Amino acid sequence: MTARRITTSESVENEMMSLLRLPALIPARLAAMLTLALTPSAAFAQGADPAGSGPINNALLWLQGTLLGTVATTIAVMAVAAIGFMMLTGRMNWRFGATVIIGVFILFGATTIVAGIQSAAG
Repeated sequence: MTARRITTSESVENEMMSLLRLPALIPARLAAMLTLALTPSAAFAQGADPAGSGPINNALLWLQGTLLGTVATTIAVMAVAAIGFMMLTGRMNWRFGATVIIGVFILFGATTIVAGIQSAAG
């Protein structure tokens, strides 16, 4: 097998051909980078509800209204008062009482917690 010698003119010609192909690759690379950069924003921009989700949204809004409404607030106040009284008199474990009270804070602060997470995410 004989080795082919590359002359200086062939080397220069190969270099020039590769330089001529480089500008043709720039728009393709730029388009690929822009596509990757802009794709996640399209995924996060879901402002409209999907078709057919009306009954599901209505049920979830009813559940939210029930969990955060007047009845839930009254029950939570009575539960915290009862737990506090039982903890004060030594009839309840402090850890269980604190768990109930923290649960009430999370229940009524859920809207604020989710809004904070959404604003931190983007």
